[in-house]
Amino acid sequence: MFLQSLSLQYFKNYEKAEVSFCDHFNCLVGINGSGKTNVLDAIHYLSTTKSAFHSLDSQSINHDGQYFVVNGRFSLKGKQQKVHCSLKKNFRKTFKVDESEYERLSEHVGKFPVVMIAPNDDELIRESNETRRKFFDSIISQYDHEYLQSLIKYNQHLKQRNALLKAMNESGRVDAVMVETYDKPLITLGQGIAKKRKSFIKKFLPHLQSNYDRLSERRERVSVEYNTKVLANDFAEQYAKGLKKDVITQRTNLGIHRDEYLLVIDDFLIKKYGSQGQQKSLLISLKLAQFEFIKSHLGKTPILLLDDIFDKLDDGRISQLMSIIGSDTFGQVFVTDAREERTRSLLQGKFEPMKLFRVDENSIEEVS
Repeated sequence: MFLQSLSLQYFKNYEKAEVSFCDHFNCLVGINGSGKTNVLDAIHYLSTTKSAFHSLDSQSINHDGQYFVVNGRFSLKGKQQKVHCSLKKNFRKTFKVDESEYERLSEHVGKFPVVMIAPNDDELIRESNETRRKFFDSIISQYDHEYLQSLIKYNQHLKQRNALLKAMNESGRVDAVMVETYDKPLITLGQGIAKKRKSFIKKFLPHLQSNYDRLSERRERVSVEYNTKVLANDFAEQYAKGLKKDVITQRTNLGIHRDEYLLVIDDFLIKKYGSQGQQKSLLISLKLAQFEFIKSHLGKTPILLLDDIFDKLDDGRISQLMSIIGSDTFGQVFVTDAREERTRSLLQGKFEPMKLFRVDENSIEEVS
């Protein structure tokens, strides 16, 4: 699978742009702020139906526009498919494949998979468990649509239960019978989700360790520890006993939305005790493991998006990463870099076919 062409209208800094890609290495070079990352984000939209960087779709509309349009033409097993994404201010987002619009955007997830490695990935280590839950949920959701639908339903019920808790707190009256109508589906859905998360981590860990071994030359052992209370035998009792606290805090304090994913290196939390080099190696290993896992479960080779990673890695890790992604395991790769001469020295003549594009303000020009 690879992206043949991309066209943009009023998407972020682009009023209009069209570009054709090769099926292996595509390098976007230009000064910071020129729009290189926005091209990768457009590709991310076509794959996942959303931005990799913004929670609000309206933030992707050009300041001079009232809408944005992103079109992409993919080659999948010899067949061409056109993917369309558009949004008009104050209207619902439109998503189509070959002119056929989805009833639910979740139906598209996993059809054109991508994996992105970007500077803000260090949030996986620095930030809360919510960031890590979203990361691992995004992997499972791409190959298990039942999991994705359960997660969507769970979050809907959770939102409604929290709204009820807030109303009860304000009124001073607790309606236990009403709360129970949300408790049963939340517990049932949560237990199913937790079982799949637990099973996933067990299968994911070998991919993570093997990639970390290649980047670090087998210096340490890394792991992900998944902690949940949902699978405890007395969880339903704990849930019921927690109602008083839930009303006071106006939120549901137990459930899979509180699960923990701990990133560990040699039995210590890497967030606290890992060096910068170890943390960078683990981050890249997580993304490469994500790539391998999605590929093996979907039977499709994801597009790999590498955003400004050369500035974040030392020469040794850049060399190791290039040797990994240059293997037959990987297909189409997109790389952004602010320094054209560095990209040429690292990639030209080593990865073929390869295309180089110079990004300047709101234009994308192929360079011979």
